[in-house]
Amino acid sequence: MKLKGKAWKYGDDVDTDVIIPARYLNTSDPAELAKHCMEDIDAEYAAKVSPGDFIVAGKNFGCGSSREHAPISIKASGASAVIARSFARIFYRNSFNMGLPIFEAPQAVDEIDKGDLLSVDMESGLLRNETKRKEYRIVPVPPFMQELVAAGGLLNYVSARRKGK
Repeated sequence: MKLKGKAWKYGDDVDTDVIIPARYLNTSDPAELAKHCMEDIDAEYAAKVSPGDFIVAGKNFGCGSSREHAPISIKASGASAVIARSFARIFYRNSFNMGLPIFEAPQAVDEIDKGDLLSVDMESGLLRNETKRKEYRIVPVPPFMQELVAAGGLLNYVSARRKGK
């Protein structure tokens, strides 16, 4: 799977309360959650993100509570993936379960600026900053995790398997 879009850049320790503030957890509707994604850290994000864009952040992205609403809101906002120095473990697993690919790329994160055009090849593990013409090796997403993303998340994957697809 190949992904392409521009970078939205954030710092370290972006927690789930910033990704989707708790005041919006009275819904699980992805479209409604998307309207409020990142609003406490970047009021422009939800209105200006384009399909395929990337969230790029420092270390420990997705720390805090274990709510699935965080990766759901990111995916529903149109972002194709999150690239970070590191991820909170529960966020890591929730992301793939919800069909949102994430990539650890410490060196790339340091060199990516907001607005840079990025592309990712999940199979080969190649991240390219098209703006700066730089390439980075990232750990390829294992085939099973790629299947989860392609299916749109764990529930869709299990449903398709039950139907023999």
